[in-house]
Amino acid sequence: MEPPIFKAVERLAKRDGVSLSQKARDLLLEALELFEDEVLEARVITRMRNKAPSIASKDFWRKRKIK
Repeated sequence: MEPPIFKAVERLAKRDGVSLSQKARDLLLEALELFEDEVLEARVITRMRNKAPSIASKDFWRKRKIK
């Protein structure tokens, strides 16, 4: 890890009263959640632009024989 990033994580860990590894873990999890949100948002936008007609949820599940 580059020294400036290490120092920033170290400061945040001290500020929050947690270990360096815990703070690094928390920051990584938050970054992954943000990345996942971006991916899902892109999928939603693509689906919203799709002009094909939608089907009702009950019809979707009926076709799969799931109640």
